[in-house]
Amino acid sequence: MDLTKKINQIITLIILGLIWGSSFILMKKGLNSYPPIEITLYRIFIVFMVFFPLGIRDFFKIQKKTALILLLSAIIGSVIPYFLFIKAQTKIDSSLNGILNSITPLFTLVFGILLFKEKTNLKAIIGVILGLIGASGLIILSKGDAPWTGSYLYAILPVIGSGCYALNINLIKNYLKDIPALKITSWSFIFIGPIAGLILFFYTDFTTHLLTKDENYINFLYINILGVLGSGFAFWLFNLLIKETSSVFASTVTYLIPIIAIFWGVFDGEIFNLFQGILCLVIFGGIYLIKSK
Repeated sequence: MDLTKKINQIITLIILGLIWGSSFILMKKGLNSYPPIEITLYRIFIVFMVFFPLGIRDFFKIQKKTALILLLSAIIGSVIPYFLFIKAQTKIDSSLNGILNSITPLFTLVFGILLFKEKTNLKAIIGVILGLIGASGLIILSKGDAPWTGSYLYAILPVIGSGCYALNINLIKNYLKDIPALKITSWSFIFIGPIAGLILFFYTDFTTHLLTKDENYINFLYINILGVLGSGFAFWLFNLLIKETSSVFASTVTYLIPIIAIFWGVFDGEIFNLFQGILCLVIFGGIYLIKSK
């Protein structure tokens, strides 16, 4: 796909939104049989297995500085946020988890300006603010009349995870821009995949849970989809998008995530009202402003 064309950028953004927006319901299903740490480790390990043949050929030619950045990118962009989001899923709704992910563009813009001296414009700032307003409104509506309890403190975890994603976006845009997206993806998981597999199979009860708690292996299927599509394929597409657009625009995929998460909620019997629809339009308006020159 030629991502220099605006229409292809939009299509890629929508595909990523669909994949990542659906990942939270997959986490929810996987948690029926596996604890958060096992899902996190298996998610990393399965992507490593898929991308290993694509990246191992040139892996040992990586320069030391690039290797350090790739390792840092893998930890910040995969290991930490994967665990934070799945851990939050044990206490908060999947839709709220997805909604909180939409804070990423705000962090991306702030990190880009403060840490990487990137320039921006008033439209982009207004766009991020609009998206944040829309996402915040969806959070409030998803809470409804329920009281603020200790469970909602877990909402801090996906906020931190969103900050990790934002920092990783800036790392890729500023330090890995000359490396093809496929190599970034494969090399990142080659660094962390073997360690994740070692811990998973020798220091957790993953095998026991697979054999005794997963009826018909349906939840195992869910976490495989989560890993291969939600981590591997989507991460590769996302890296492509970062390289061909701005880091802030690429991060606006997280504005689409709550919309998809809400759709899954409706599919599961939840109510989607007019106010939520209006807030979704506000989010789309923010994406348009960030993308416009």
